[in-house]
Amino acid sequence: MPGGRRGVRGDPDDGHRRDPPGRRPVIRVLVVEDDPVAADAHVLYVNRVPGFEAIERPAHSAAEARRTLDRTQVDLILLDLHLPDGHGLQLARSLRAAGHPTDVIAVTSARDLAIVREGVSLGVVQYVLKPFTFATLRDRLTRYAEFRTAAAEGEATGQDEVDRALATLRAPGPAALPKGLSGPTLERVIRTLRDAPDGLTATAAARSAGLSRITARRYLEHLVDTARAARSPQYGHVGRPELVYRWLTPND
Repeated sequence: MPGGRRGVRGDPDDGHRRDPPGRRPVIRVLVVEDDPVAADAHVLYVNRVPGFEAIERPAHSAAEARRTLDRTQVDLILLDLHLPDGHGLQLARSLRAAGHPTDVIAVTSARDLAIVREGVSLGVVQYVLKPFTFATLRDRLTRYAEFRTAAAEGEATGQDEVDRALATLRAPGPAALPKGLSGPTLERVIRTLRDAPDGLTATAAARSAGLSRITARRYLEHLVDTARAARSPQYGHVGRPELVYRWLTPND
């Protein structure tokens, strides 16, 4: 289950800002990357995603990561698997053995499925393949935050709720898209819908995403068909009601 280092959030000596009462706690991320330029870029990426805060100083080795985790509250590790003093999964294994329940998003250029399988057993909840864009990392972090929120709700009411919570971690596969739909455009529509908690009509979504109304509606209907969005009629105007589309969260 998602979590951070054992201890009380907000200890006087933890060196972090306090989370305001009533607001969802910020997810604190440790970037572990041996390339200083890439590490700084990943820190900037993390800090651009609402609800996330990168530990100011990234770790450039497994040893440095361990020292940081021993003294700092961390909820999530953005972990490069190729480190100068060992493989990233070795670090993940040692953290589990030491009782650190911190979740891991692995960053790697390797495509070995055996590594992926091993990582899952060690608390790796997502994989991001290099090179990646800010949009890709933002999507993975957003999905992780949704999963973390759902998993904190207590007991699930049934299998559907468990399946929905786990599904938030899975990015849409471009091969599964219907003919005529593209992955980048779908991501744009998803971001637009996620940023509108009260929902959007096809016209409003088209305007925000820079698409035609017909194109936006096709993508919105695809999200409804794949159970990632819901639509409902909006009454109050003369004539046929307009459909409003809303992104579904694990708690819906």
